[in-house]
Amino acid sequence: MKEIGLKLNEARNNNNISIEEVSEDLNISIKFLENIELGNVRAFKDIYELKKMVEVYSKYLGLNVEEIVDEFNDFLFEHTSKLSLTDILEASKKKEKEIKKITSPYTKIKNNSKKIPLIFCITIGIILLFMILFIILSFLMSEDKINTELKKDYNCEVVL
Repeated sequence: MKEIGLKLNEARNNNNISIEEVSEDLNISIKFLENIELGNVRAFKDIYELKKMVEVYSKYLGLNVEEIVDEFNDFLFEHTSKLSLTDILEASKKKEKEIKKITSPYTKIKNNSKKIPLIFCITIGIILLFMILFIILSFLMSEDKINTELKKDYNCEVVL
């Protein structure tokens, strides 16, 4: 990456362009441009954003963009192939923890388990209990009405 940064720096100086002018034209901060020219990859969180900046910067300076991007890809391959599996696993665990911290309750991925909350079960149970009581009471009331009507009509008592 340092070689790419040197090429970009030399091209900028050969064209007598100040870093402030590049920053203004490309809408990239001076800090990022300086880090690109120094080859400081750690200053960037997103490697794809860095790649895009290098591509835009090299195009702005009139360099061979394909050649610069190929060099960047080679650097990236070398850099990532040196990482051990444990480093990769640690980084992925760290990223998962960060994602869990950031997750909003409204965007949180719901658990697909079939557990029914206790409150829901209690509510359904109470509703069913009231329905059963209503049916029993309405049945008893209708029997009382029938009994009283029969008593009036026949002056007798019905025994069930």
